[in-house]
Amino acid sequence: MSKLSVRCFSISLDGYGAGPNQDLANPIGVGGKALHEWMFGTRTFRQMVRQEGGATGVDDDFVARGFENVGAWIIGRNMFGPIRGPWPNDDWKGWWGDNPPYHTPVFVLTTHPRASLEMKGGTTFHFVTDGIHAALTRATEAGKGKDIRLGGGVETIRQYLRARLIDEMHVAMSPIFLGSGESLFERLDAPKLGYECSKHVYTPYATHFIITKRA
Repeated sequence: MSKLSVRCFSISLDGYGAGPNQDLANPIGVGGKALHEWMFGTRTFRQMVRQEGGATGVDDDFVARGFENVGAWIIGRNMFGPIRGPWPNDDWKGWWGDNPPYHTPVFVLTTHPRASLEMKGGTTFHFVTDGIHAALTRATEAGKGKDIRLGGGVETIRQYLRARLIDEMHVAMSPIFLGSGESLFERLDAPKLGYECSKHVYTPYATHFIITKRA
């Protein structure tokens, strides 16, 4: 049975999953890139960006597991790009170039319709305008029994948490403060929603938490 999972989602010591003021120069908001330093030196990440070398070990294991058994993705519009409001045209095709790292169907939550966008490497972006449940239904069908990875951003994950639709989350806390931005757990009562931390692992670069939904 497929699961809806959050994997390799980085937050700061003060709980922010993105910095403020997202734009073309700051895809994860100002300061947000530093949240992901723990993964940049891993072998799996370096292979993804067509570089040699990289470290193995716990951090690399988490990055590698993040892509295992994934049949489809769900992401929010902010994760797809910095454009707000109606799409001015079809020129923007994401942050990742012609061959995005997903290699599966990707369902983008938005309130503005847009035709599906087929990219190289097996990635097709589908734009879903009828909400989180519809996106999950479509992703589950497209995933053909594999897991669905919920990629973010912060508000997208919060919506799925409030609806108790996430089965498991891997959150990596980086040893930095952002001071402001988008808070992942602010005003969310995770225990009341049925979530608990089932595992945590420390490395020199991050603290990894596995958060699961109680049956």
